[in-house]
Amino acid sequence: MMIYIFFKPLDIKQQTFKDVPVFEISSFTLYEIDNSSLSTFMRGDNAVKYSDRYLISNINYTDNSEKYLANMSAKQAIYKDDLISLNGDVMYDREDGLAFKSQMLTYNKKTNITKTDKSFKLYQAQNSITGTSLRYNNVLNNAQANNVIVKYQLGEFK
Repeated sequence: MMIYIFFKPLDIKQQTFKDVPVFEISSFTLYEIDNSSLSTFMRGDNAVKYSDRYLISNINYTDNSEKYLANMSAKQAIYKDDLISLNGDVMYDREDGLAFKSQMLTYNKKTNITKTDKSFKLYQAQNSITGTSLRYNNVLNNAQANNVIVKYQLGEFK
């Protein structure tokens, strides 16, 4: 009884954490293989796994699931479900020579649609397009863009 008079019990407040990392890995390479081939290759300097997403630094992501092999790289990425959101010095390259640069890009693996609401520069061979937003469908090979400036090199006439 004397203990309770002189010493008060410690009141510990219970805390709840909503967004706690599950694990973290450094310098990693991920291979995703389907029934016939390598469909996805991803490399990064660091990845933090949360319950619903991955945060990746210095990502290099390759999608080989469609007609053209597409490679994307950026300083940071969030990989959640079938969406990859890339930020900082984003570069998109496709094996047929199509490429574009932006500071932000969202890639949907399921629909193969790439979007950015930031300024971009798209180029293939000597042709280029600059604009303020872009929606590119990798399967249908078509693009929608706003506020564009197009430089198109015509072939020689014979």
